[in-house]
Amino acid sequence: MIAENTQTQMRKGILEYCILSIISRGEIYASDIISELKKAELLVVEGTLYPLLTRLKNNGLLSYSWKESTSGPPRKYYQITAEGMEVLKKLDVTWKELLFAVETSLQNREL
Repeated sequence: MIAENTQTQMRKGILEYCILSIISRGEIYASDIISELKKAELLVVEGTLYPLLTRLKNNGLLSYSWKESTSGPPRKYYQITAEGMEVLKKLDVTWKELLFAVETSLQNREL
C-alpha cells in the first residue's frame, strides 16, 4: 500500500511537466495528448487531463484555439505560451537535477 501511494504521487508530480513538454512540440488536441502519454506508459484519463489543462491555461502557461473538425464539432487545440516555455525550461533543469540525484542514490545498489 505504501509503495502504491508513493508511485501515484511520483506520477502526479511529473504529469504537468510531461504535458507541457508534449504541448511545446506544437498545438495539439487533448485526445492526442492522452495518446502521447499512453505511449510513454503514463496513463491519464480525460477527467484528470481537462482540469489540469484548465489550470495551466488559467496560470498563463497554455492558450487554446478552436478549429473546425471534419468529423464533428470544432475542437480545442492547445498551445504553450511564452510564459509556459519559461516554466518548461525551469522544469527541464529541475528534472535533470532530480534525475542526477536519483541515479546517484541508486549507484552500487542491487536492483
